[in-house]
Amino acid sequence: MNRSLVIVLLALVVGATVFGSAYVLSHRVRTMQCQGPTDDLAWLRQEFRLSDAELKKVRVLHKGYLPKCAEMCARIAAKKKELEQVLAGQTNVSATAEQKLSELDVLRAQCQTEMLRHFVEVSQAMPPEQGRRYLAEMQRVTLGKHDQIEKSMSDSAGHAHGHD
Repeated sequence: MNRSLVIVLLALVVGATVFGSAYVLSHRVRTMQCQGPTDDLAWLRQEFRLSDAELKKVRVLHKGYLPKCAEMCARIAAKKKELEQVLAGQTNVSATAEQKLSELDVLRAQCQTEMLRHFVEVSQAMPPEQGRRYLAEMQRVTLGKHDQIEKSMSDSAGHAHGHD
């Protein structure tokens, strides 16, 4: 055989082998990432560099809080459904609708309060600096949605809320 042909064939075989190996390896990595760990607190260990003992404390707090959270979410969902039923087909906001809105606001405030209490507990199970950083982030997330809406409304043209 011609020497050039052998080199080309050898290069094709090596290239196909490298490509095939890279494809199989990337497929395995992607599969592992998609399946991911079922541990919903794994991000805490990584982000806040928690030890096994610290993560164990956080896990206990988290598991203790989950039933409270689920119950509060169910109460909020039920109240939202009540409000939707009252608003259905109305062309104005009735006194009953106002009452349901107020009740929903009270439940949401209770939920936020319970969440913040939980976040404080979790932050205290962490090293001090990491706990402060965690608590600041959780406060931002918990309270941030309303802050963003309020800011966008006050900054929008034609919406001078509180800026008479």
